[in-house]
Amino acid sequence: MLELVITLIAVIGALGLICLAAAMRVIKQYERGILFRLGRITGEPRAPGLTLIIPFVDRLHKMNMQIVTLPIPAQEGITRDNVTVRVDAVVYFRVVEPTDALVRVEDYRFAVSQMAQTSLRSIIGKSDLDDLLSNREKLNEGLELMIDSPAVGWGVQIDRVEIKDVSLPDTMKRSMARQAEADRERRARIINADAEYQASKKLAQAAQQMADTPTALQLRLLQTVMAVSAEKNSTLVLPIPVELLHFLERGARDGQPTDHRSENPETPETSEEPETSEEPVPEIAPVAEPASPYLDALTGPPDLGAVLDQPPERVTHGKGRPEQP
Repeated sequence: MLELVITLIAVIGALGLICLAAAMRVIKQYERGILFRLGRITGEPRAPGLTLIIPFVDRLHKMNMQIVTLPIPAQEGITRDNVTVRVDAVVYFRVVEPTDALVRVEDYRFAVSQMAQTSLRSIIGKSDLDDLLSNREKLNEGLELMIDSPAVGWGVQIDRVEIKDVSLPDTMKRSMARQAEADRERRARIINADAEYQASKKLAQAAQQMADTPTALQLRLLQTVMAVSAEKNSTLVLPIPVELLHFLERGARDGQPTDHRSENPETPETSEEPETSEEPVPEIAPVAEPASPYLDALTGPPDLGAVLDQPPERVTHGKGRPEQP
């Protein structure tokens, strides 16, 4: 009889240990326990640590309270300025109400993923390409607000949304590269033009200073010669200032002989003969030739009036013989 009692106590103790082991649950620090008793939620979520449930009556569901990193698949869309792009992002969220996350939505991870994809496509359609490339912080805030609005009722809080990458077509990349190159070239030309303008002002001041002090031009010429000779070239280019050419031209003009010609153009110029020691030769007076009408007719200009007034038989030829009628 005693052996039967000991056996019964041992069996009851073993069953009690088995039930106790079945009733014990361990909840980790980053988890919360939702207790279902006969299908209904009982009490508040269980805190981390060791907790007991009624075997075969209670069911404990653990909810992870850590921040979840959910990548959003790349979404292809058309921006407001009609550019086709592919954008992918990442969402950081966590569960703040474990009861709502378990009861109000079937799978809160899948729900948040689908909402994020829909919101990302909506953001792409409402934004320009420049905003997607340069103003991502504003787009991230808008995307976070769009996802967080329905997620509040699911017991989920969206901590952060980040757009990771924006993929552009190759043609658009080439166009943007040409645009950036043209913009840089424009800025380079503006900078060069500004430099030329400043240099021209300084050169104008230097030219004014050299005009006031001509010696400065000669010093500058010597400095130029020294700078060229320092290069050890076989050919030396020596610039000549224009003022030096004017000086040489003025000196050549001053060295020419003075012209002492007579102001009266009718008076012929007489050349002075060099003086000699010989005696002067007496001049011989020209012999006067007798006047002859025939000689005057041959040597002098013809008198047309006299020729026309004579009768036909009196018209004479050049030799002085009368013409026969």
